[in-house]
Amino acid sequence: MVSRTPLLTVDVVIIYQKKIVLIRRANPPYQGYYALPGGFVEIGETVEDAARREAEEETTLNVKLVKLLGVYSDPDRDPRGHTISIAYIGEGTGRLVANTDAASVELFDTDELPKKLAFDHEKILRDAFHVILNAHSPHNILFHSNRKR
Repeated sequence: MVSRTPLLTVDVVIIYQKKIVLIRRANPPYQGYYALPGGFVEIGETVEDAARREAEEETTLNVKLVKLLGVYSDPDRDPRGHTISIAYIGEGTGRLVANTDAASVELFDTDELPKKLAFDHEKILRDAFHVILNAHSPHNILFHSNRKR
């Protein structure tokens, strides 16, 4: 991946059954590492459509994008070259199955996430937790699987 300008990617923090969805990457870079579902935006595609498509391709879930989380543009975030990622928080529905680019897909409680994540996904998850836990919305309960209602 050699480009004279940064390439655009998307990542999605998916909440499914009150847990975080992570894939285990099937391909380099970071082969075997856990990662957020995501990937490259295709020509003619909106970033929202790309986020939903990548999430469905890797997990088979239907994903409703709930919130734009942020833009992640560290030139060193991807060892293949400079990428800029637009990250979302989304809610997944349907049947969870590992699909393209995912060796496996797993659910994690927020306090039991893997130690090593691909790219800058640890930072993206930290930002998502901060946004959701501080939000005055029903989505904040999604991160409290043991919380009483």
